[in-house]
Amino acid sequence: MIHAPLDLRLGPAEVPREVRSIGARGYAFLGKTALADFRELATAVKAHCPAVEFLLQFSPPPECLDGAVPAAKLFETPASLLPPVEIGEDDGAQVIFTTGSTGSPKPALLPHRGIVSQNCSLGAAFQFGPEQRVLLNLPASHVGGQAEILMTSLFAGGTAVALEIFDAALSLEAIQKHQVTLLGQIPAMFQMEWRLAAYASFDLSSLWGVVYGGQAVPRPFLEKMRTMAPRLATGLGLTEASGFCTFTPFTGDPADLEASLGFAAPAYPLTIRGPMQAGGRAGEELGAGEIGHVCFRGPQSFLRYVNDPAATAQTLSLDGWLYTGDMGRLDQRGLHLAGRAKWVIKTAGYQVFPGDVENHFSALADQVAAVGVVGHEHAIWGEAIVAFVEPRPGADLTLAGLRRHARALAGYMRPLHYVLLEPGAMPLNRAVKVDTLKLLEMARAEVARLRARGRWDGGAPEPE
Repeated sequence: MIHAPLDLRLGPAEVPREVRSIGARGYAFLGKTALADFRELATAVKAHCPAVEFLLQFSPPPECLDGAVPAAKLFETPASLLPPVEIGEDDGAQVIFTTGSTGSPKPALLPHRGIVSQNCSLGAAFQFGPEQRVLLNLPASHVGGQAEILMTSLFAGGTAVALEIFDAALSLEAIQKHQVTLLGQIPAMFQMEWRLAAYASFDLSSLWGVVYGGQAVPRPFLEKMRTMAPRLATGLGLTEASGFCTFTPFTGDPADLEASLGFAAPAYPLTIRGPMQAGGRAGEELGAGEIGHVCFRGPQSFLRYVNDPAATAQTLSLDGWLYTGDMGRLDQRGLHLAGRAKWVIKTAGYQVFPGDVENHFSALADQVAAVGVVGHEHAIWGEAIVAFVEPRPGADLTLAGLRRHARALAGYMRPLHYVLLEPGAMPLNRAVKVDTLKLLEMARAEVARLRARGRWDGGAPEPE
């Protein structure tokens, strides 16, 4: 059986779409809870997913929908009476939908070998083991909440302290109550915890190490992390690689983590390559320091996108290289990301990686909580840059101040327009990363407003 955990935030229109996309034959769900009535989702699946043959409901029998099997019945038949099933290492284990930050979520089929290989590498790199208690507060629908933290903890004989959903205060309470030793989160999750008025009152002294992933962070962020634990680490993780695929050693010096995203595991080598060739084979390998496509090959790679051979062919080359969608370079210090290949902004004949601009403004750590940068069509420059900036609560951040700070950037890298968001208003996807698709939608609305005032295509910026 292959399982596909879905995002708890999906609604009655979205759940059937994802269930149909993978041809699921069964659907397991909760009943009515204090937070939501999940029977509504099951009713939608029943109505719109003809391939679904059975519904499994985790509720007492009297509360189950018509036709749904109570989950308790699963335990009525001893496992010894069930027919044997042979499972190979190349068989599918689970489907994880990609986060959708750069397009519609795609169902990636991960093999048993990929997950186990990732468990071995991640467990060794970040010292999972029987003595570790690891907080599991990432979404269950995310590779971080499955192969990375949950399965690596179990594989290494450790303990996973699980929360149903992410909650900043409950996460800190769990660390304190259960003496959590290892914490791995997305940067936005740390920011939400640090914003709590009661943050300083929590006892986090049990933390042995803290790991972040998902995006680059400025030096002040790392220094704040260092106050949580004596050891810090990071790396690159992605769904199609079954989880983490590069690692830095634990360090007590934040400066070490500014150097790179670390190195690949020996069993899953990394190269920087040119674009995939028209025939489907990988492009040429580039030299040290050259920016190109970040690619991996080996046992951790996913098998395919379910029912989407075209997207699979664009991601997995015929000679086995996984094109991650990231651009970056390699040197003696490790991997350095330049940005997503899809979101490179082409302005005035130059290529701008959004991450470079975002990092520049994130350096205003005492004023800026989050920043997201996108490009939009421009009549003269091809594209121009729109920056969305979320100030820290109480920060005196102005458009004039942002423009002054941008003077340190090359002219073609400076945003043409800035949008100051309310604290907490930066759109995030289900992986708690900045939702680029939503920012593009917001940018279209902003540019339409600016064009109506003659302040986009060749016009002066908005007055400050």
